Amino acid sequence: MYELWKNGWYYTMALPGLLFFIVFSYMPLPGIIIAFKDYRFTDGIFGSKWVWFDNFKFFFSSEYAWKTTFNTLFINANYILFGTFFAVVFALLLNEIRNGLLKRLYQSLMFLPYFFSAIVVGDFVYLIFSTKFGIANQLLSLSSKAPIDWYSSAQYWVSILVGVFIWKNTGYAVVMYLATIVGIDGELYEAAALDGANRWQKIRFITLPLLVPTIIILTLLSVGKMFYGDFQTIYSIVGDNGLLFATTDVIDTYVFRAVKSVGDISMPAAVGLYQSVCGFITVLVCNWAVKKYNNEHSLF
Repeated sequence: MYELWKNGWYYTMALPGLLFFIVFSYMPLPGIIIAFKDYRFTDGIFGSKWVWFDNFKFFFSSEYAWKTTFNTLFINANYILFGTFFAVVFALLLNEIRNGLLKRLYQSLMFLPYFFSAIVVGDFVYLIFSTKFGIANQLLSLSSKAPIDWYSSAQYWVSILVGVFIWKNTGYAVVMYLATIVGIDGELYEAAALDGANRWQKIRFITLPLLVPTIIILTLLSVGKMFYGDFQTIYSIVGDNGLLFATTDVIDTYVFRAVKSVGDISMPAAVGLYQSVCGFITVLVCNWAVKKYNNEHSLF
């Protein structure tokens, strides 16, 4: 009670976020039992028949189960790796801009794609990679190269999805890293300048080491979602194009198609539980590894 009284305003500011997680994350937890039942709307959650692990067997016995799991992990690993790299690089570059107006302009332009809906992003991608009218094939024609049927060539689409992710989300991540950079004590840079350090040396020996805790925390948070594909963006770009499923079909898109064709929500609930448990275990393992490296950089 003393803690609540002493820091009441801080807890009040955190209250909307806490309510969000309570309502949308903790209150629905009893619905997990749908994954172990043959759910019928007429019988309700508790009245439906128990089938235990049959819903999981349905998913793991399918030919797409392990392929979609691999695609999900592979695409998300690329998201984390390249997304973090470009976000850190652009944050460092923006921090070096001394003109305040240009700095705000570049940051706003980078942040703008984050607000585009998945449908708009899908249309942009189609304008670029359309076989007949796409910008990519027009550029290939100008270079005297044969056009590519992009929407029939699955091997290109992991790179395209990663590129779209970087374009859309880098601006948001840059804000996180810039906030950390701005909070670095300016006296450190002044002392380095007195010792004769140039800009690159200041970045290498001051900025980057102090960015490491933020990079690790944001990476750990991203790892928790590795078993969840960026469903909205991927589906708006790929849709039901079976020619691209070999490299782009993730767990979420597979489940969505299963729900559309079968109409049963028990199997998607089982897959959702599988994703959550695997994500939770992944966070625990990665956090344990970080604690071995440096205990102060871990989440818990």
